[in-house]
Order: sequence, then structure tokens, then C-alpha cells
Amino acid sequence: MSHPSELDARIIDDVADALIYSDRAGAITRWNRASTTLFGFSAGEALGQNLDLIIPEHLRAAHWKGFEAALATGAMKLAGRPTLTRALHKSGRKLYIEMTFALVRDTGGAVVGSVAMARDVTERVERERAARLAQNS
Repeated sequence: MSHPSELDARIIDDVADALIYSDRAGAITRWNRASTTLFGFSAGEALGQNLDLIIPEHLRAAHWKGFEAALATGAMKLAGRPTLTRALHKSGRKLYIEMTFALVRDTGGAVVGSVAMARDVTERVERERAARLAQNS
């Protein structure tokens, strides 16, 4: 049996959904292979960067307001519930993603950062939009 932290790292890297962990300052400190596939940035390009790397400009103010509130109160409105939002690909293309968030605490219960799991739902959203437009025309 390998060391638990090695196993944890392999699990994080091998899950199908993008997994992004950021510290309290919003700096990305975990970025798995699925994150690279989804957003186009390698781990080397993403690690240490601010989350603004993947947040469209028009959503940044709302994101940081929610992020700061979650850190201050230790609670997230959307914790565990998938939410549909927009994200930025390295190419500049805007994606529709479904994301779940959770706060991460140390052994003393203090919030040390947040983790997000994301999957690309762009095709599904665009298909549903096209179907709605076809129905209404």
C-alpha cells in the first residue's frame, strides 16, 4: 500500500471532474489533469495563479464577494449544490460549467481554503438553448 498522501494525489489527478483548490487568498494550489483538459491551462500555468485565471471578468466582483463572505462566516450558500456558471478557457472561449464548492478546514476547524469540482456542460446548455429556440419559432 502506498503512502496516503501519494494515494490522495493520484485520486485527485485521476477523477473525471476538474478539481481546483485555492487558499484563503484565492491562489490556486491544486489543479488536476481534468482541470487542464477543461480550462486549457497546464498545472504549471495555473498553480500559484489567482482564481481570476478562469473567472470571466463580469463575474469576478460577485465571485470575490461570495468568496470573502464564505471565509468570514465559514459557510457557503451553494455548498455541495451544483451551480451552473460561466468560466474562461485559456483560448478566451467562455464555457458553461457545473460547479460544486466546499470550504476546507484545518484540524482546529479554521477555514484554510476552498475546493471546487467542475464539469463542462457547454454542449448540453447550447443544445437545450437551440431546442428552446426551435420550439419558439
